[in-house]
Amino acid sequence: MIQNLKTNILGCYISNIQSYEDVYKRMLNKCSEDKSHYITVNNVHTVIEGVLNKKYKEIINNAYMALPDGKPLSIVAKLKGFKNASRTFGPTLMEKTIELGQKDNLKHFFFGSSQETLNKIKKTVTMKYPDAKIAGMISPPYRQLTVSELEDFINQIKKSNADIIWIGLGAPKQEIWMFENFRKLNKGIMIGIGAGFDYVAGNTKHAPEWMKNFALEWLFRLIQEPSRLWKRYLVTNSLFILFILAEFFRVKKFR
Repeated sequence: MIQNLKTNILGCYISNIQSYEDVYKRMLNKCSEDKSHYITVNNVHTVIEGVLNKKYKEIINNAYMALPDGKPLSIVAKLKGFKNASRTFGPTLMEKTIELGQKDNLKHFFFGSSQETLNKIKKTVTMKYPDAKIAGMISPPYRQLTVSELEDFINQIKKSNADIIWIGLGAPKQEIWMFENFRKLNKGIMIGIGAGFDYVAGNTKHAPEWMKNFALEWLFRLIQEPSRLWKRYLVTNSLFILFILAEFFRVKKFR
């Protein structure tokens, strides 16, 4: 199953996705189950984290879906023979899911970011998607949660009966948090969406289409947040290129 639906990129099995509608249909099938799941939204940064951290790689590989958020991941998938592999940009997935979920009465829960950002999300969703259902919102403290805080937050999510639980804690924190807690829910899908909260709230702007098409969205984000992102992109982008080149060289050499 993994071989058919996923591409091995540096040891991380990334889902081969053809469209946002494809992802939505797969999610919808799981929302009706009496068990919970989680989805990781991956880019160069998370794949490199997986290379350097075996536990984190296992979290990616045990997800219901490990979506290729970064354009480089879909490019590598195509080079490995999956010609229809397409990128799934996290913020767009979030917006599409909220939009499509209106007709299926999906309930959304938002966990993460600041209260100010959550308020902006609520305002945006209410205005753009009037039939969307927001089951709840939590802005957790920017520190490790106490046992009682975690229990309270999980209970709030469970009581909301949410179908989709958007987790915006940033990678790798959000993936670890989902893996440690998704089994505590009776239903629903946790999705680690990272910067998706800021995009939907309007705090971060979308890159122009031409930059997206040329896999330069990282540069657009770097221009917007240089002090926070320069080190991540310098290190992880360089390592990704080196590791991918080494992988392709080994495969070619031993054919």
